[in-house]
Amino acid sequence: MLRIAVPNKGSLSGPAGEMLHEAGYLQRKDSKELVLVDPENEVEFFYLRPRDIAIYVSSGRLDIGITGRDLLLDSGASAEEILQLGFARSTFRYATKPGTASGVEEFGGLTIATSYEGIVAKHLADKGIDASVVHLDGAVETAIELGVAQVIADVVETGTSLRNAGLGVVGEPIITSEAVVIRRTGADPDDPKVQRFLRRLQGVLVARSYVMMDYDCRVEHLEQAVALTPGLESPTVSPLHHEGWVAVRAMVPAKEAQRIMDDLYHLGARAILTTAIHACRL
Repeated sequence: MLRIAVPNKGSLSGPAGEMLHEAGYLQRKDSKELVLVDPENEVEFFYLRPRDIAIYVSSGRLDIGITGRDLLLDSGASAEEILQLGFARSTFRYATKPGTASGVEEFGGLTIATSYEGIVAKHLADKGIDASVVHLDGAVETAIELGVAQVIADVVETGTSLRNAGLGVVGEPIITSEAVVIRRTGADPDDPKVQRFLRRLQGVLVARSYVMMDYDCRVEHLEQAVALTPGLESPTVSPLHHEGWVAVRAMVPAKEAQRIMDDLYHLGARAILTTAIHACRL
């Protein structure tokens, strides 16, 4: 069986479970379950701390895993990302009190508090900056107020927590992160079980991003209509019973669907419908 690590809690856990369910896999009903076997799909899921997943995958004990890019990089594990999943997006940045430093190049001799010591240490080394890094588990915003550090490095979403602590971001983002599928570095890239798993998740990503659009239009307007709805390869066009009319079907980006419907209607198309896509293979 394909052995897959899945986050057992936190911001990664719920969306990962939903995506796996949409991809046709069994998922646990009790958050206390640590292992779930899905014999029909020949997979075994192991629910682990998100921070530990890269370590397990790099050891070869598990074939692949779902974790955050930030956690993968911070672990230093011999594992690599093979698919971006589009959820749990975040930005990792430095922050400090105004007047402490205007850029990363001024961090020399300062102490930086973070929960991601591996990422920060590597970033500073790459920049040639000699600064101390202290590891804290969570709530790093208070480190500056308590005198533990002069700078923090943490995940920034809206920036509200930083502003409430009287802090401001410094410099460019260290990394941008999101949920990713990972495998051990050097593992067989053509493993058929892994490839099937990836195709299923890719199908979910496409299904979430596109809708199927159907409409009728006059033959003389077909080329203009097709330019609006080119589909992935090309749209399906079928003649209607009424001469001079055709039915068109194509996949269109969900976020652009309403605008495309307006443009088609203006062109003279009618019976314009959109339907959700629940699964696909490209």
